[in-house]
Amino acid sequence: MRAVMIQGAGSNVGKSLLVAGLCRALVRRGLAVRPFKPQNMSNNAAVTEDGGEIGRAQALQALACGVAPQTDMNPVLLKPESETGSQIIVQGRRWGSAKARDYAAIKPQLLAPVLDSFHRLAARCDIVLAEGAGSPAEVNLRAHDIANMGFARAAGVPVVLVGDIDRGGVIAQIVGTQGVLDAGDAAMIRGFVINKFRGDVRLFDDGYDLIARRTGWRGLGVVPWFAGAHRLPAEDALDIADTRHRDGQKIVCLQFPRIANFDDLDPLAAEPGVALTMLRMGEALPGDADLVILPGSKATRADLAFLRAQGWDLDLLAHHRRGGRILGLCGGYQMLGRTIADPDGLEGPPGTTPGLGLLDMDTTMAADKRLTRVQGTHAATGCAISGYEIHLGRSDGPARARPFARIGGTQEGAVSDDGRVMGTYLHGLFSEDRFRAAFLAGLGLAPSGLGYAASVERTLDELADHLEQHVDIDALLALSARP
Repeated sequence: MRAVMIQGAGSNVGKSLLVAGLCRALVRRGLAVRPFKPQNMSNNAAVTEDGGEIGRAQALQALACGVAPQTDMNPVLLKPESETGSQIIVQGRRWGSAKARDYAAIKPQLLAPVLDSFHRLAARCDIVLAEGAGSPAEVNLRAHDIANMGFARAAGVPVVLVGDIDRGGVIAQIVGTQGVLDAGDAAMIRGFVINKFRGDVRLFDDGYDLIARRTGWRGLGVVPWFAGAHRLPAEDALDIADTRHRDGQKIVCLQFPRIANFDDLDPLAAEPGVALTMLRMGEALPGDADLVILPGSKATRADLAFLRAQGWDLDLLAHHRRGGRILGLCGGYQMLGRTIADPDGLEGPPGTTPGLGLLDMDTTMAADKRLTRVQGTHAATGCAISGYEIHLGRSDGPARARPFARIGGTQEGAVSDDGRVMGTYLHGLFSEDRFRAAFLAGLGLAPSGLGYAASVERTLDELADHLEQHVDIDALLALSARP
């Protein structure tokens, strides 16, 4: 069994991107590769073919490996439901919920499924590329850890530590990490990588040598900033390409605190004729928007309250009066109706919240979560569509008589009588080139010819080329080989 784990000296140092690029590089060398992340925290989940869910980053890494996403690739997924608590997904299925202060006591129960998933993956490939979460330097979280060194030591997987030089202080990041780790954890680290360098990498030669001398770890490379990163699907809503200053059709997405499953936005941001604005707290809805998107949410009623606190409910009504269009996706679709009822308190305190009243329907939350991949037809354009559903709740009412899509013999979603307010439970639709072109044509945008999936594949190849040039991949492979 061969495996190596990429951990970070801090959050957002580029671990996910590095693993994706290394996956593609090793596949091109003829190896069967699988990505693995013991524990992820994200509301941007991907649905696997067997109806489970994993972090979106592991789905991208699976694509880089040329394989379908599997629940074993991310056995523990934490999905924040509030500022202090998360839903816990174990091997693709909901396991329960916990407050952050209680999670440490739960983690020992989760190490067994983490190791089970890891060993099952490793048995089916030549090498596993694992990714840590956050940083092993967070030693206050070390007890019962399953995300970084706790997993690495339990599975016997060597570690490469990544530092982000773009933030500054990268020497302290890496040397300081060694300084706070106990001897057993520090011994798991066999090498380091400097990521996100801008300018002439030779200017860091002295710093690179200093880190190697102080830590005794082998330097595996200095990776320059990868300019194509924005063309790959974003794992964090903060990383979605905001192209508001571009000329073109103006699409505005409301950025909720608990925004979820926002992979719908990446293909739109990639369209050269679309100016995508991620509307943040305190910003008013632009009066010249062509389309406003209400995205998915992990806590629909709470995010609807946030929407109202920003005054966006009044902005949306004015936008609709001006002839603008509105698209609600999943939780955003639920917000467009008359009411949202959560009698069992599945997403927060039990109760019923008035919706925006732009679609004649009501939603009731129910415990049976729908997780499935779907194929169907978009009702307005007749285009074939494919995507996935991942939601609690069922919506019904007269607006459903005018569906957004047809899935087999079933009508899905709803459209207002004037055709300008649309809602659907389906995610991932805009990755389909023909549908995206037809939908945007309805806004007056001429087809660009963008092949989104092909663009992602090209970018993964470019990323692999980039890492082949700047990372000692042969040395990394040597680290992964264990007696």
